[in-house]
Amino acid sequence: MTFSILAAATTAAAKPAAPANNPLDDLRYWWDASIAWVNSHWLQIGIAIGVGLVIYFLLSMIRTFALKRAQSAPGEFTLTDIVGRVIHKTKSIVLAIIAVRMVAGYAQPPALILGTIQTVFTIAVVLQAAIWGREIILGLIQRRAAEGHNETLSNAMGIIRLLISIALFAIAAIVILDNMGVNVTGLIAGLGIGGIAIGLAAQGIFSDLFASLSIIFDRPFRVGETIRYDTSTATVERIGLKSTRLRSVNGELLVISNTNLLGKEITNFAHLHRRRVTFTISVIYQTTPAMLRDLPALLEEQVKAAGHEFIRSSFLTFGPSSLDFELLFDVFTEQFEEVVAARTDVGIRLFEALAAAGYEFAYPTQTTFTAAPDGTMILPYVESPKPRAGAAKAAKPG
Repeated sequence: MTFSILAAATTAAAKPAAPANNPLDDLRYWWDASIAWVNSHWLQIGIAIGVGLVIYFLLSMIRTFALKRAQSAPGEFTLTDIVGRVIHKTKSIVLAIIAVRMVAGYAQPPALILGTIQTVFTIAVVLQAAIWGREIILGLIQRRAAEGHNETLSNAMGIIRLLISIALFAIAAIVILDNMGVNVTGLIAGLGIGGIAIGLAAQGIFSDLFASLSIIFDRPFRVGETIRYDTSTATVERIGLKSTRLRSVNGELLVISNTNLLGKEITNFAHLHRRRVTFTISVIYQTTPAMLRDLPALLEEQVKAAGHEFIRSSFLTFGPSSLDFELLFDVFTEQFEEVVAARTDVGIRLFEALAAAGYEFAYPTQTTFTAAPDGTMILPYVESPKPRAGAAKAAKPG
């Protein structure tokens, strides 16, 4: 009983008095509480400091090893390179704070010290996560730009980096304030309203900017490729942040905003593994039925002899002055010049084969008939007179 009373008295003497409302008294109370904690837990504090140093050095060694492995990998803007950049952006102070947070509970610090450690840990980790996120996003964007050798995206990296940094650190600030007990509802609402106002004010600029990024990442076409936009066929010369410049087949320079460019159907003539060629063969109406039946096989034979894939050949229609047949075949090449040469070769082959087989190509013809007032036909030439019967008998020898 006596030992219990003495222990209680000793403990009561070791603990400082409760803080008053005076700030100086509060500061003095927490200082006394910290001194009392150090005096009563010096062994646990020493062990925690030792373990914390070991954890810090282990984390530093892991960071150094991972960074060397990432830097030794060949190539730039690869996934390994992006991981290396993320590791390189890991701050030493963050590793130290992580080590302190991992061992803080073992020493049983006062509530103020433990709360301070938790607050600093939250701020450091959230800011470090924002830096990691920024490096990962920028690394993926630059990797995409490097794959397509895109000059536009390289030039736009400054504004993209600024926008991404603002967005990520704004989110980090909200997370930090929320963990510190601050009501962030009003702040989020204010940021949302401000973002909407800025978006409406710069709607056209942001619309074209995001359309440009869509073109860069989705790649419906690239610089140097020929496309058909609306009613224009042109070659892409430059993809800008606000507009794209096209050079038409007639030589004019077409400048089209990126938003309008993606708002209509685009036909890309590049990277076609096959191109379909269509011929219409017209023969005269005097062609015999037997020759008409043999014509599809003749057309197929010439296409295969030229080395192309035959699709079909069939009778198409009765024309005003011709019997029309349709021929379709595919040319397997990505070069349009080769397609033009193949079409010319097949056309000449067809002309030679049809001429040799006795076919005649039709051309527009028109026959005019003239009628007398009584409806009888009037021949376009003078009718030869018939010989009289008496004259014919007189001409016979007696």
